[in-house]
Amino acid sequence: MKSTILVAGATGNLGEKICRDLLGRGANVRAIVRAESEPAKVKALQDLDVSVVEANFADASQLQSACSGVSCVVSALAGLDDVIITAQSQLLNAAVQAGVPRFIPSDFCTDYTQLSEGDNRNFDFRKKFKTVIDDSAIKATSIFNGAFSYVLQYGIPLFNFKDHTIAYYEGKADWKIDFTTLDDTAAFTAAAALDDESPRYLRVASFQVSPHDLATLSQQLYGEPFQLVNGGTMEQFSAYNQKMRAENQEGETELYPKWQQAQYLYSMFAAHHSSLDNSRYPDIRWSSAKEALQQK
Repeated sequence: MKSTILVAGATGNLGEKICRDLLGRGANVRAIVRAESEPAKVKALQDLDVSVVEANFADASQLQSACSGVSCVVSALAGLDDVIITAQSQLLNAAVQAGVPRFIPSDFCTDYTQLSEGDNRNFDFRKKFKTVIDDSAIKATSIFNGAFSYVLQYGIPLFNFKDHTIAYYEGKADWKIDFTTLDDTAAFTAAAALDDESPRYLRVASFQVSPHDLATLSQQLYGEPFQLVNGGTMEQFSAYNQKMRAENQEGETELYPKWQQAQYLYSMFAAHHSSLDNSRYPDIRWSSAKEALQQK
């Protein structure tokens, strides 16, 4: 008998990819969408043979009905505390009431258990939801994938195409940063959703690269090594982020204000995986750093 997996956030890029991989693994896939979801994205899910259920997250009975007969709920929701804490809690409560045994929260990020409160505002929301789900009568599995590899194509300080520079911080030139592609994250999540024995935490990375490694890759890809630029100590970086946040309060209502983007970079250098669970599902082929940088 096929397992039925419910995906929240299925109209997003990661959520849609998770649906595809679940279908590829033979699961029945149900997607929960809001009334305001883009019709084209909803139709794309239906064209994949995903069963789409429209529900208001404030309506417990609708959510519970959507969770009926489901073996695992996968949340790929993205947003601020109203989504990561409030909406996910509403979905979690409905899953518990419907007797769903497993829940994968939207923890697709750096391993926030290694970070302090205030290091990353968006990760702090996930930490708060962690306390909610750990107090619930459901088995949870968080998937930590580090940073999504597409950020390397954005010209961020870590890998700056415009200036041909690579940022690092005092003593961190050889620090291995965890990166995972969206495709690899989706494939692993789909496998974990169908794995009744999956543990509380799974840590993966398509590749782990240091600033020195990125300099070598820039030589291979562009014919010249990008210059490494020392951004100071991590303590100075943290203090700068705190100052920027305090001076830009309007960013508290934005998902990615500039100070939050800086906090993501700080997190890359503050926490990383000491071991990986990549081999748990041997059929998954992991992308390389070179492949990720060559993607358009």
